[in-house]
Amino acid sequence: LMIALPMARAPRRWQPLLVMLVVLPLLTSFLIRAYAWIAILKPEGFLNAVLLKIGVISAPLTILNTDLAVVIGIVYSYLPFIVLPLYASLEKFDASVLEAAADLGAKPVTAFLLITLPMIRPAIFAGCGLVFIPAVGEFIVPDLLGGSDTLMVGRVVWTTFFADRDWPLASAMAIILLMVVLVPLLMRLGRGSAA
Repeated sequence: LMIALPMARAPRRWQPLLVMLVVLPLLTSFLIRAYAWIAILKPEGFLNAVLLKIGVISAPLTILNTDLAVVIGIVYSYLPFIVLPLYASLEKFDASVLEAAADLGAKPVTAFLLITLPMIRPAIFAGCGLVFIPAVGEFIVPDLLGGSDTLMVGRVVWTTFFADRDWPLASAMAIILLMVVLVPLLMRLGRGSAA
């Protein structure tokens, strides 16, 4: 929301450029992006070099092969999938409604909670679904950025299939993962068609 809202409120001539900047990382290979993060986060990488140069740290930080590196990689990989639906919803949002709320005495936070948030709720659900579905089965980012100790469902299924060769257990885990993804989606669709 902190990215989509300024994009939607930017002047019209800047909006296509801002959308392009959000979509730009998706134009490179997923694997190349993961390896780029390895180069940035490793102890002798770009991030530590910059922090050492400006004097923020005195010794290189260990970020690679941690849960923080996995979070950074997943957020970077899937951020456009939530920013774009939010931007599309906020871009169509009529700002005069917020002006009317301010004229009636509503504070900006109250206007956001009572007007903006309910209006963009479908975009929030869509963005969360677009991020959750691929992220829950993610195995490349945890494997490359998190190291051997990082456990995520997608990586556990991958390891069970290909390293342990326990196909029945891996199949059962994959079916459970599929149910975790599909059941809430079908429940949401059922409620949407009933309304």
